[in-house]
Amino acid sequence: MDAARVIQVARERSGLSKRELARRAGTSPAAIVKYESGITSPSVDTLNRILDAAGWRIECDLRPTRVDNFDRAAVVFELLEFVQYTPLRPKPEHIEFPSLKRHVVA
Repeated sequence: MDAARVIQVARERSGLSKRELARRAGTSPAAIVKYESGITSPSVDTLNRILDAAGWRIECDLRPTRVDNFDRAAVVFELLEFVQYTPLRPKPEHIEFPSLKRHVVA
């Protein structure tokens, strides 16, 4: 959603006219018209001020758009280094399995 749509939705949800929103935000009705039509884009500070005047605020999170393979490679490299210096247990030549006897229930 772009700034124009955000301002329009906030104003409509608050039941405000463009003139009333402009008055509350300390700007001109013409500026609100330009912002809502997308002719001009408000700065972040101006957008926050307009939304605050309408009784709303924006919340956002930053999330990566892709997985950074460099970090994964570093983890794999460290793991391989660790394994390289880990002593190996010798393979037993003969493996004895426990005797499994069938228990008959009478």
